[in-house]
Amino acid sequence: MTIHSTPPAEVVVDAPLVRALLLEQHPDLADLPLTDGHAGWDNQVYRLGEALAVRLPRRAAAAPLIVREQQWLPLLAPRLPLPISAPARVGRPGRGFPWPWSVVPWFEGESGTATSLNALPIARDLGRFLQALHRPAPPDAPSNPWRGVPLSHRASSMVDHMTRVGDRLDRARVLAAWEHLVRTPPWPAAPLWIHGDLHPGNLVFRDGRLSAVIDFGDLAAGDPATDLSVAWMMSASARLAFRDAARNSDSAIDDHTWARARGWALALGVAYLAHSRNDPRLETLGVTTVHAVLTEQQ
Repeated sequence: MTIHSTPPAEVVVDAPLVRALLLEQHPDLADLPLTDGHAGWDNQVYRLGEALAVRLPRRAAAAPLIVREQQWLPLLAPRLPLPISAPARVGRPGRGFPWPWSVVPWFEGESGTATSLNALPIARDLGRFLQALHRPAPPDAPSNPWRGVPLSHRASSMVDHMTRVGDRLDRARVLAAWEHLVRTPPWPAAPLWIHGDLHPGNLVFRDGRLSAVIDFGDLAAGDPATDLSVAWMMSASARLAFRDAARNSDSAIDDHTWARARGWALALGVAYLAHSRNDPRLETLGVTTVHAVLTEQQ
């Protein structure tokens, strides 16, 4: 699921280019079948054989995110309880392609929907994943100006997104909830590792279970409340199971952290709805997330 209408590519990425890059840099993989996957917001993905995929930036802004994944995901993957999209091979610029690129695992399954997280076992699995991920990050860990930051940093984008949403939401009710939540004290401790873009579209499901977590371009050190916002993308009972599973000694999920997570959920739900043109799945996710925030017991 794409969080915005896909911008135009800044370079042409096609199968002949991918094949040429593989021949040049990873010739042992070059004869595997290559199938066009999809063009996302930042990257073009081609399936490579049965178990791999090639992930290439479509625009310059995405290239540093690929490098971020290449640098940090191999270090994080061994301690996490679910497979993640840690690069199996690293690609460099070549054949006229100007940026780094990666060969990553291909995970069989389906991306999530607005109801994918409602089952208690799935909610617990995701909570345990975050329990393992949300640990203190090293001093040289990347920062992210949009995720993991104080909730107040979302104020200007919240106003912009509410303008785009128009009358699809109860403006007064949403803004009243936002004004209450944005006053929550900020994260007081050392920054923790966060995924940064945790929503059902970046989760892979197979045989009714959560099987992998993907797309770590927003990986950063910051406030874990950003990731915990996913709790309002599930049912109330699943939310409680998720919170219990996500607790650890470094991220106790106290009431302030939970309140900030609710604020993040409101901000992200409004953002999804604001950018949901021609995407009914994203619109449904935005509406259900905002509804969950507004109807939860204060």
